Amino acid sequence: MSSEVIGREVKRRRTFAIISHPDAGKSTMTEALALHARMISEAGAVHGKGQRRSTVSDWMEMEKARGISVSSTALQFKYAAAGDAGDRPHVINLVDTPGHSDFSEDTYRVLTAVDAAVMLIDAAKGLEPQTLKLFQVCRHRGIPVITVVNKWDRPGQTPLELIDEISERIGLIPTPLYVPVGIAGDYRGLLDRRTGEYIKFTRTAGGAKVAPEEILDADTARDAEGAAWTAASEESELLGELGQDHDQEMFLAGQTSPMIFTSAMLNFGVRQLLEALVEFAPPPRGRVAIDDTTREVTDPFSAVVFKVQAGMDSSHRDRLAYMRIVSGEFERGMVVNHAQTGKPFATKYAQAVFGRDRATVDTAYPGDVVGLVNAMALAPGDTLYLDPKVRYPPIPSFAPEHFSSLRVTTADKYKQFRKAIDQLDAEGVVQVLRNDLRGDASPVLAAVGPMQFEVVTARMKAEFNVDTVIEPLGYSLARRTDEASAPELARQRGVEVFTRTDGAILALFSDKWRLQYIEKEHEDLLLEPLVAAAD
Repeated sequence: MSSEVIGREVKRRRTFAIISHPDAGKSTMTEALALHARMISEAGAVHGKGQRRSTVSDWMEMEKARGISVSSTALQFKYAAAGDAGDRPHVINLVDTPGHSDFSEDTYRVLTAVDAAVMLIDAAKGLEPQTLKLFQVCRHRGIPVITVVNKWDRPGQTPLELIDEISERIGLIPTPLYVPVGIAGDYRGLLDRRTGEYIKFTRTAGGAKVAPEEILDADTARDAEGAAWTAASEESELLGELGQDHDQEMFLAGQTSPMIFTSAMLNFGVRQLLEALVEFAPPPRGRVAIDDTTREVTDPFSAVVFKVQAGMDSSHRDRLAYMRIVSGEFERGMVVNHAQTGKPFATKYAQAVFGRDRATVDTAYPGDVVGLVNAMALAPGDTLYLDPKVRYPPIPSFAPEHFSSLRVTTADKYKQFRKAIDQLDAEGVVQVLRNDLRGDASPVLAAVGPMQFEVVTARMKAEFNVDTVIEPLGYSLARRTDEASAPELARQRGVEVFTRTDGAILALFSDKWRLQYIEKEHEDLLLEPLVAAAD
């Protein structure tokens, strides 16, 4: 296919992820986006932890039982934005992420596969710890962020309070595209700051359908809404005087963030979010390879594997690798090269996957996410390509905060135990650490959150018929070190040194005070923070 055609397809695409703290409404927003894209005819979430049906993106038994998202998948839909030709709508790739903070490393990996992020925050709670951590990863990777204030149908802070909090705490300047008409808890509509018009929303029963919109001019809005419209108009004027209007260059540079006020549960403001993604989020771009050359989107095919997931189909022991297309055109059945092994890889079974739903993918372009079935040889960070050869930098492993040893309960299951550990390690479910003292029979698992250990033991039993015992260890943080520093560190009280599967040497510390003491007493030792390390 010609580079001109590929370039045209790239311009149509927007690939993003939603980052949020648990309970900010990410699953509900995902469903609302699918509703507006007409992928579903009715929103199916029953809001409320105990009664909520699983949304279209949640599939594991643990997800259904607890009302959380653990897995990450990719939803692709077409959206005809204002100004789009009828036969050339935009193609939106929403890479879904775990909604629970214990699985944030999975979210970190997803952020290597997107071009923009939607930072979803609760109108009442503002910036929360998980949101802050994920925002720092976006900043580290240079990913532009659109801010969405959700749950505006409930009592919360004022727009100016939220704007000030974001500016002061993370140095990101919000530039609201709209100002809500009606305080938090009395959401009536939006003042469009660029046109001056009023977008008035009408509720539907249970928020199950797309909310009807009525566009009114300023005079009509003032007559209809009175003081609420006047307050919104004054806030908009103040923002203009402060210079908080959208600037595309500053947005792409990570200095500002377009801001939208929504209620995902009522489907208010969701269309405005889609329009902002199409208008402002960048299309796929070239990627820098490990040799510092850039593979442009119109160059021959290449892709990066960012997630591997097994056990998605209980009737088949399948293993699915998600790859983000970086360059060129993907065609199902093509034989590509696996950069890490130098071996060919056949792509006969290529699928789009969202939750348990699967569809065969015949072609895909930069920005798209494709699932490769039975991809036993692939691991997160791997590169696939057609000549000329390319290899992209590996995906970094992130700072674990919880550590446990794992052992099998019966010796006759040791072979299955080792196989299961290797598979879960390759998928990136947990980081596996070893040292000579503990040996292979009792590896140490490192995770961002303790619920990851529950996933390990559940999958050990369900997929490998292996009963295991998890024993928490008294460590709370890790630092990368080297062979020269390891012997001295191993002699220190409250410290243990391990080698991770990728060869990295990690020193585990009982607490931050022990780390600070050793850093002060042994300034010559190498102790490097890992990505997204806790303060």
